[in-house]
Amino acid sequence: MAVCARLCGVGPARGCRRRGAAREQRRGGAGDSEPDTDTDPEEAGGGGTEDEEATERIEGGRPAPHPAEAGPAGRAPLSLLELPPELLVQIFGSLPGTDLPSLARVCTTFRRILRTDTIWRRRCREEYGVCENLRKLEITGVSCRDVYAKLLHRYRHILGLWQPDIGPYGGLLNVVVDGLFIIGWMYLPPHDPHVDDPMRFKPLFRIHLMERKCATVECMYGHKGPHNGHIQIVKKDEFSTKCNQTDHHRMSGGRQEEFRTWLREEWGRTLEDIFHEHMQELILMKFIYTSQYDNCLTYRRIYLPPSSPDDLIKPGLFKGTYGSHGLEIVMLSFHGKKAKGTKITGDPNIPAGQQTVEIDLAHPLQLPDIETLRDFSELSRIVLEVQEQVRREEQEEEQRQEEEDCSQQAAAQPAAKPLGGEGAEGEETAAGAEGTTQNKAPASQPFVLPMGVISRNEDYPRTCRICFYGTGLIAGHGFTSPERTPGVFVLFDDDRFGFIWLELKSFSLYSRIKVSFQNAEAPSREAFDEMLKNIQSLAT
Repeated sequence: MAVCARLCGVGPARGCRRRGAAREQRRGGAGDSEPDTDTDPEEAGGGGTEDEEATERIEGGRPAPHPAEAGPAGRAPLSLLELPPELLVQIFGSLPGTDLPSLARVCTTFRRILRTDTIWRRRCREEYGVCENLRKLEITGVSCRDVYAKLLHRYRHILGLWQPDIGPYGGLLNVVVDGLFIIGWMYLPPHDPHVDDPMRFKPLFRIHLMERKCATVECMYGHKGPHNGHIQIVKKDEFSTKCNQTDHHRMSGGRQEEFRTWLREEWGRTLEDIFHEHMQELILMKFIYTSQYDNCLTYRRIYLPPSSPDDLIKPGLFKGTYGSHGLEIVMLSFHGKKAKGTKITGDPNIPAGQQTVEIDLAHPLQLPDIETLRDFSELSRIVLEVQEQVRREEQEEEQRQEEEDCSQQAAAQPAAKPLGGEGAEGEETAAGAEGTTQNKAPASQPFVLPMGVISRNEDYPRTCRICFYGTGLIAGHGFTSPERTPGVFVLFDDDRFGFIWLELKSFSLYSRIKVSFQNAEAPSREAFDEMLKNIQSLAT
């Protein structure tokens, strides 16, 4: 701003101000150089009845000559005020919208030019992807500056991915700019067990401008159309929604009709189609629990996992089968020699936010031939041997760490080499890391589930790239007595993987969610790790 002030002759230096005053006196237009103090984007370019007049002068036909253009023929402009207004519109339109309020403080000339809708139309398009014909807004009396300041800029902090606080069930909300609306879409997995089908989604709320005063928030829950709602940004990375007309959520047939409608939407079937008694209980329990949150919800921000060229596959969001609980959303992320699957949606046994599987990338498994693999006891023997090996390595690592700590405390000089620093163990570690990288593109091998292993989806791939030892989290109802049990991570291709739960004799198939989410990248690796820690602590 100081640079702009000096260029237009109203800078803080006395010499600059004196020269500016002398220049304005020669032009007879000193009143155009008074600085302005407004800083809000909503106020940038704001004004009274001069709005249309300024727009017409700048945008319409041939622009009127600016007083600053007077001067000796051939002299280069000495300040921004000497440039043609249409050129200033182009310059100002290329600046971030958040910088324009500071520019409006420089002088009333800049402030008047910033009333031009062309500038704000460009900012809406380039910063928020609004590709609608914004000229149609003139009919409703809403300007592009209103759209930018009162809708897009004001609610920019809620754009991106969020996890609703619905007890153990969680969820996935994506808030996006959709035309001249900001809409919160709740993403739902496909109907069980069709894990490869695309995601379903429904709107929970929307925000738009009905008039120039302020944006309108509407709840979209229920079947009676949009109705009055409210949004409150609680704190950084957290906001809440509230419905002010919950009668719109009720159906004329009462709770029974509401349950049957919810069941068709959630499961794609009726209760009579579900013969498993335990599954019926779980479905009814979820309906009763989630119905309590139809009027008020709190959301916490989540990020997509950062990727690295060394990752086994691209990290991201996947939908997976979880027995009677149906399909759930899991986030796969890589952490050195470990890969983690964190639940974004959950169930009463393992709630959302918990780490459902952990893959040990330093311990690949060599599966037997296809006929031997059908024998569950043979696969179990292989996995348990690796589990014992992992335990020994962990104990040795703990011992080594203790010895290192003692050596460092007792050593008189820091020249002593830590145990395992360059020995065979260190070489083995390096070899393990190298092996992990080399496992990125192995040859395919036949795969079949062992006899007795239950799978909700029998249409799983019959070839795989590689398998790793891993552990899966199991618990009783209400997340009681949680424990990690051994299992097998099976990588089928870039978009699908599976996990065999040895203790449960069950198989989960996961398929990538192929949606391009915007405003979902983590600012840093540390921010992503902190987010994982937070959602897990809330689930616990």
